[in-house]
Amino acid sequence: MPKVLFFILTLSQVSLAQITVLDSITKYPVSYATISFGNGNGIFADDEGKFVFTKKIYPDIDSLFISALGFKSLSIATENLPSELVMQPKADELDQVTVTSKLNRKFKEEILKPYLDDDYYHCWLPTIESEIAVYFAKTSTKDQKLTSVTFPIALESKDWKKRKRSNSDKKAFSTLFKVQFYANNNGIPGKTLTYETIVFKATEKDGDAHTLNVEAYDIYIPKDGFFVSLQVMGYTDKTGKLLPNKKYKDIKTKNGTVKIPTNFRPLLPFTDEIETKNTFIKRVFINGNNWVKFDKGNGFRSSLLDQDLYNYGIGISFKTFKDE
Repeated sequence: MPKVLFFILTLSQVSLAQITVLDSITKYPVSYATISFGNGNGIFADDEGKFVFTKKIYPDIDSLFISALGFKSLSIATENLPSELVMQPKADELDQVTVTSKLNRKFKEEILKPYLDDDYYHCWLPTIESEIAVYFAKTSTKDQKLTSVTFPIALESKDWKKRKRSNSDKKAFSTLFKVQFYANNNGIPGKTLTYETIVFKATEKDGDAHTLNVEAYDIYIPKDGFFVSLQVMGYTDKTGKLLPNKKYKDIKTKNGTVKIPTNFRPLLPFTDEIETKNTFIKRVFINGNNWVKFDKGNGFRSSLLDQDLYNYGIGISFKTFKDE
């Protein structure tokens, strides 16, 4: 009985603390909006535009900054926070970076394979604070349409002693990722190539990679190449719905409490088999923060760089169309 009462009380508190982000015109939910706290931390709304926020959970946060693809950013005080927040749509500029093409054209299917690795010590530990983007050059003057993206994944064995055995039982996880595509702006990610919100759920059943079919989004590779990015959003339930997991650990120090981001699984293997340094990192909850190349001397403290592991080895497939 005490456990049942505790569950009911917790559920009622979460329900009262739920905030919903809506489109000001359609009143539809703004799925997976980014909720920044203004201190480098933040959370995400779920597919229904809902997120949980109370002053009890986040007593030191006095403002929220809401952003989402295709909408004007919103800033609001947390005092007397309403249960619904509305965002204004903004006109996009996708026609400046997107190449259109005719249907039913002949093409050649091309594949750039991902770089896989199951060594735990070669892996990036994802946190919700970091977005990883990888650059791909256009390989032809002909039209090229992106069809799929393959994200390498490293699985963890339940038994550490058996971690080197391919048939060892793996730790279970169900994690939601968000994917974005950017034009190349002088060597760093620039404008988005689509305002569609693209997410996928990864589990240990995917094996050492997850392949995402993106052909329906009609992404044509710009002449200067493009970036594909990956951002962990948190764990999900069995249906793939984002859970309000605790995203930070509160660590008490002499200078006060510090929020340390929680690491989410799966691990993301980095590689030293790519000649150029094509991977960039961005902290997503800092407004206006710039992309930084993952390299020595750029402010990163990482054992990956000590091992000369500079790149997350994403794979892609695309159609190269023949001239007519």
